[in-house]
Amino acid sequence: MSKKALKRIAAALERMTPAAMAPPDFSIAEAYIWETEPDDLRPVARVNAVSLARLVGISRSCDTLLANTTQFAKGYPANNALLWGARGMGKSSLVKAVHAKVAGLKLVEIQREDIPSIGRLMNHLRGRAERFLLFCDDLSFDHDDTHYKSLKAVLDGGIEGRPSNVLFYATSNRRHLMPRDMIDNERQQGINPSEAVEEKVSLSDRFGLWLGFHPCTQDEYLEMIEGYCGQFGIEIEAEILRAEAIEWQQTRGGRSGRVAWQFVTDLAGRMGVSVGF
Repeated sequence: MSKKALKRIAAALERMTPAAMAPPDFSIAEAYIWETEPDDLRPVARVNAVSLARLVGISRSCDTLLANTTQFAKGYPANNALLWGARGMGKSSLVKAVHAKVAGLKLVEIQREDIPSIGRLMNHLRGRAERFLLFCDDLSFDHDDTHYKSLKAVLDGGIEGRPSNVLFYATSNRRHLMPRDMIDNERQQGINPSEAVEEKVSLSDRFGLWLGFHPCTQDEYLEMIEGYCGQFGIEIEAEILRAEAIEWQQTRGGRSGRVAWQFVTDLAGRMGVSVGF
């Protein structure tokens, strides 16, 4: 084989095998995004976070997650947390708000599709002096998706397991992270249905802390809006506020913390009131 052909092969192999990731510099930011192809921890200059005070109507979940995170930041035992339930009720906002509140933690976001690379990410975090809050938003698994096995090994299994300086928080609309029809299908078609179902459902058991977020009632929805108005000094007659808020949620086809905040944003804009943080 000619030298020219060998050089072409060598160049192709080099492109297929990217250079090893350089040791990350965690002094330049408080948050990072894990990227693959090639592996990298990209610093985030400013996290899109809100204050805990803005998360009205979920005070119990706020208190629980804040306490768990504070324990971890201080070096004490803490649980991985799964925030599951209704859309728009503040699950991901709560994780980012808690990170902003608790000093001494680095936030690292990993996308659901990058879960198979989580072992490589852990190797970059393992043994560091910093403490890391690893966050995956909207985590779920569909039919024929085996990515959950990578996550199970890191959370609780394997020889190395989760590094002691890493805590994992995830949000999901599903309590067991799997669609119900997927679980039912395993029961009907599996050679050993109970074992097949157990393997998939047991993923959520790796999270020691479950926080449920449920659709809010109309009273809770209005309480959120009244809380926001009081917080930002929006002065409006109670009957007008109630009527406009109900009309707003009817046009959106539902109630949630997100819908309440969108209404308050519109109301504040019309009244010339700033709601900046």
